[in-house]
Amino acid sequence: MKPIIRNMFENLPDASKQECCTTLLTGANLRFERIVSLGQSTPAGEWYDQEQHEWVMVVQGSAELLFEGEKEARSMKQGDFVEIPSHCRHRVEWTDPAIETIWLAIHF
Repeated sequence: MKPIIRNMFENLPDASKQECCTTLLTGANLRFERIVSLGQSTPAGEWYDQEQHEWVMVVQGSAELLFEGEKEARSMKQGDFVEIPSHCRHRVEWTDPAIETIWLAIHF
């Protein structure tokens, strides 16, 4: 099999109505995803509580993440990344409504 070169910014899904997640690569206990947000946030009162660790980077746009027990959301801009341990409850408080926020998420 020959390697295929792809581009993170090509064929972006329409995220105007809902956040879109595309799996880019999977392996044993490993998953790479491209997430495209456009003004979405985690519904009020809901938290992500994941079985796997997650490393996430903002490739384009901006967002705010809130971690359980913290009073203020953390701002993320292009190039910012964070490792979120498994079962660290968190939520997306805000994503830019004017430009797509493109995330690269690695679950491991």
